[in-house]
Amino acid sequence: MRDIFRRGGIDTPELDARLLAELAFGLERLELVNREREMAPAEGLERLQAVAARRLRGEPVFRIIGEKGFWGLSFMLNAATLVPRPETEMLVRRALELLELRRSRRLLDLGTGTGCIAIALLTELPAATAVAVDLAPAAVAAAQQNADRHKVAERLDLRQGSWFEPLDPDDRFDLIVSNPPYIGQGELATLAPEVREHDPVLALDGGPDGLAAYRVLVAAAPQFLKAGGSLLLEIGYQQGPAVRSLVQAAGFARVTLEKDLAGLDRMVVGHHL
Repeated sequence: MRDIFRRGGIDTPELDARLLAELAFGLERLELVNREREMAPAEGLERLQAVAARRLRGEPVFRIIGEKGFWGLSFMLNAATLVPRPETEMLVRRALELLELRRSRRLLDLGTGTGCIAIALLTELPAATAVAVDLAPAAVAAAQQNADRHKVAERLDLRQGSWFEPLDPDDRFDLIVSNPPYIGQGELATLAPEVREHDPVLALDGGPDGLAAYRVLVAAAPQFLKAGGSLLLEIGYQQGPAVRSLVQAAGFARVTLEKDLAGLDRMVVGHHL
């Protein structure tokens, strides 16, 4: 199958072939290797052909599998959620550094999707609590499933709505984190087919210039942050200066623009006085 994937232009043919074989035959990686010389069951081969056809039509492998690893945890996906990306672990790492300095550890995750950021943080910080918000009811349902799976549901308050709207006026947090939509509307049609045809538009569309969500988040965040609390925002690699300027203009202190492992601008951090 990997040769078929290679000829079909799949970027990671070996990995995708292995993952889909594990799915089709219901085997872990080591089991699959140990049993590779056995006669494959007919029903497993049928499943393999079906999922391989989906992959060749451009459906991302983790969409087919229905889950994706993030921060050493597995997160279930659905049509309303983005597939968690390794770059977003940068937000978790930075959030942990900031929350470890706080006596209280209450965080807000806006546009939570699978819940991967909030849930990862809660698994690392047993005394922490979180509120997570998403506009899509199906995304909230996915986050609930993932919170249950990782045994943090009692500390995660999931709310459906637009950004800060589901919050109480007196809600206050030590940290607000978000990986919002940041693709400009004019760029949506140019995205790779795997993204354009399979990722939820709601989680991609950042308005005419890609900054619509940041304007909302940055303007309202000070109202919901405790003194000394922090705002962490994932950004598109070309948006660093613009988002940093928005955060600075909103009165945040010690605003930093931080790069990912590839050397690209990936996160803006600001601190509330």
